[in-house]
Amino acid sequence: MIEILNADELRRARATGALVGEILATLRERCAVGTNLLEVDGWARAMIAEAGAQSCYVDYAPSFGRGPFAHYICTSVNDAVLHGRPHDYALADGDLVSLDLAVSLDGIAADSAVSFVIGGSRPAESVALIETTERALAAGIAAAGPGARLGDVSHAIGSVLAEAGYPVNTDFGGHGIGSTMHQEPHVPNLGRPGRGYRLRPGLLLALEPWVMADTDELVTAEDGWTLRSATGCRTAHSEHTIAITDDGAEVLTRRPIR
Repeated sequence: MIEILNADELRRARATGALVGEILATLRERCAVGTNLLEVDGWARAMIAEAGAQSCYVDYAPSFGRGPFAHYICTSVNDAVLHGRPHDYALADGDLVSLDLAVSLDGIAADSAVSFVIGGSRPAESVALIETTERALAAGIAAAGPGARLGDVSHAIGSVLAEAGYPVNTDFGGHGIGSTMHQEPHVPNLGRPGRGYRLRPGLLLALEPWVMADTDELVTAEDGWTLRSATGCRTAHSEHTIAITDDGAEVLTRRPIR
């Protein structure tokens, strides 16, 4: 089912999106050389509880994961790109980290992800991966608006990724979101313009371009959750929840600039 939010639900979605953006901005600021991924999970748990919100992840147990996720944020490092389960690992200088957070507040969920490099190192490959996913996300947002087709959004995202020379995997992508975290429609990161569902005001979409440097093949780690590049190459992931309005696409999970 594709859920269309009313005005009151959209108001609540804005509050949830702002919370997700604030938490991710705070976590990014705190992450440094030596930060343990379990610390990041603990910080996320505390901020979610303080806001009176609920984690969309801790009890999440879909068919593609092994049992409940049992953590509050996805922490994917280097060759891990999606669903990174927090574990006892201290971040090192030059690590490429992706944080992915989904929270529900007052009955409405929002989902966002950010990738960044730890410490003073700036490996060129990592910077290029991150910048490409951010440009692809911006292109997808620009293509989304009332009357646009879902294929227009997927095509805009995929064109940026492909033109940068990255293979595009369509097994996982964006999705509808609202009263629950994962809803229809699926938003692949590759598509044909002019095709698919016509976007309507009140629709929420989580757009999430992600790439692996030299492969489109994923492997599942021993934890049953973390998805890694099959070749061990580096990866990046960017995501925002947007609302389709009469005027275009409104980014709900924008992170505050500090």
